[in-house]
Order: sequence, then C-alpha cells, then structure tokens
Amino acid sequence: MINPRIKQAIQISISLVIAVWIFWFLYKDIEFESLVNQVLSSNWAWIGLSMLIALGGYWLRGWRWTLLITESEGRKVTTSDAYHAVMVGYLANLLVPRAGEVARCGILNRTNGQSVGHLLGTVIIERTIDLVFMMATIFLAFVVENQLFVSLANQLVNLESLGELALRNLPILIGGGLIFVLVIYFLLQRFRDHGFIQKIQHFLREMYSGIKGISKLKNPAGFWISSIVIWVIYFLTMYTVSLGFQSTANLSPGEVLLVMVMGSIGMIAPVQGGIGTFHALVAFILIQLGISEQDGKIFAAIIHGTQVILVLAGGFVSWLVMMQKQVGNKPNKA
Repeated sequence: MINPRIKQAIQISISLVIAVWIFWFLYKDIEFESLVNQVLSSNWAWIGLSMLIALGGYWLRGWRWTLLITESEGRKVTTSDAYHAVMVGYLANLLVPRAGEVARCGILNRTNGQSVGHLLGTVIIERTIDLVFMMATIFLAFVVENQLFVSLANQLVNLESLGELALRNLPILIGGGLIFVLVIYFLLQRFRDHGFIQKIQHFLREMYSGIKGISKLKNPAGFWISSIVIWVIYFLTMYTVSLGFQSTANLSPGEVLLVMVMGSIGMIAPVQGGIGTFHALVAFILIQLGISEQDGKIFAAIIHGTQVILVLAGGFVSWLVMMQKQVGNKPNKA
C-alpha cells in the first residue's frame, strides 16, 4: 500500500507538471523581449490600483468569514485574524491545489482554538455561496453578451451533444448515484461502532454546526452585501488591469465581465494557483474579442503574475504574523 504522504506528493507533482506543461505550451512562441516590452509600456498605475482593490477583497473575505464563526467554539476571531488566515490559505493553494481551505482552518485552530470541523463547515458555506454567485455572474455575462457568450460556449463544448448524452445515460447516472448512497449508508451502519467511523461522525457533526451558522447570523445583511461586493471587486480587479494595456483599454465592461468569467473557471482547475488553465482561458476569450494572440497571452500572464506576487508577499507576511501569534498563545512552562 502506498504511503499517504508519497501518494500526496505524486498527486501534487502530477498537477504541477500539467500546469507547467500547459503554461509552456501557451508561451513557447512568445519572445521574452516582447513580454518585457509589454510590461514596461503598460500603465502600472492602473495595475497597481487593481492590486490594492484585490487586497481589499481579501480583507473583506476575512470580515465575511468572521460573521460565520461562532465565538463559543473558541476565542473570538477578529477580522485581522481571519484575513491573515485567508491569505495563508491562498498561499497554500499556490503549493498544493485545494489545500488552502484546510490550511486557513488549521491556522485559526492553533491560534484561536476554533475546532477544525466547525471552521470547515463555515468554509463550505462560503464556497457554496461563492458558487451561487459565480453561476449568477455567468448568467449576467450571458445576458450582457448573449450572442458572444453562446458562440464561445459552443466553441468550448458542444452543448447540444452534451445534453443528448446526459439524457441518453440518465437512468445510468441516477442508478449509479443511488448505488453509491446505499453503499456509503451500508458501510456506516456496518462499522458504526468502529473508532474511525465515530471520529468521522464527530467531525461531520462539528461541520454541520458550522453550516447551521448561516441561519444564526447576527448580521445577515452584512454577509450578503459583502458576498456581492466580493464579486464586484473581482470584476474591478480585472477591469482596472485591462485599462493598463493599450490593446485591452477599449474593451467594454461586458467584454471584461466575460474575461473575468473565463478566468474564474480557469482558477477552479485542480492545479496550483490556476497556472496554465487561467492563462489559456483568458487568452482564448481575448483572442475571440479581437485581441492579438500575443497580447492576449501577455495580458493573462501579467494579471495572473501580479496576483501571485500579491499572494506570495501578503501570504508570507500573514504566515509570519500568525506563527508569532501561535507562539504567543503557548502556555508558559512552569
């Protein structure tokens, strides 16, 4: 049996190789001199503003998270605590895909005594709400740029054949889902007295307590408004960067919205920090909007690169702050 750490290392290595290969394939024909010239000729006042806006978005994410965390689960989590934990999470995502959610929960567990199960429950709420808003943003892009959206969707996926395939295999999909649920139920019943199963059940109860937190919010208006503003910030981050490039400065807000949607989809891919997939989808949509292939790829590289720099710098500072707080919270030895 493969050691879990070795298995994890293999998975991380495979995702990194895939990301690097996609990135290399996209940029192998781009001359480094062209990239440097584009960087030097860009309006860095707009790009700098985009980074400040993104940083404000990270802080707002931290504040929104505090609305979900129950104080009785541990020491009060301030907005500063949550912000630093969020930044450490983003930093972890650059190293291991999807590790950020666990990392930020682990940080608050060590510094504020919050249970990991409860925190993961709140993170699930966040991710669920973000998914809802992402779907709403995609729908908004569809409404604003209807013809272009449909044309792009058909180029990426044959929607008609995909729907027909799902309908033809609907009984198999439903039957497979039911069998999966029954197998899980049987295993839980058969081994319910096993220590490992009891730990899982305890963990799930803690997670459920976090999920229930959305019905007990003291500031529901703040939660929903901040959720909307976070996605507005995503748009403003992309829009301000587009103003910094001569080739993209004339894009309409609706077109930038489409670029943002494609970039968001690219970030979902299970690779470190969306490397490669983000660049491919953003460059693809820009090319369809009439931007040259080279300019589209360089735009994607610069907007992603500036955000990575922001996460690296901010995440490292936040990690130092939280590590110092963790040391400060350790009990003194007699």
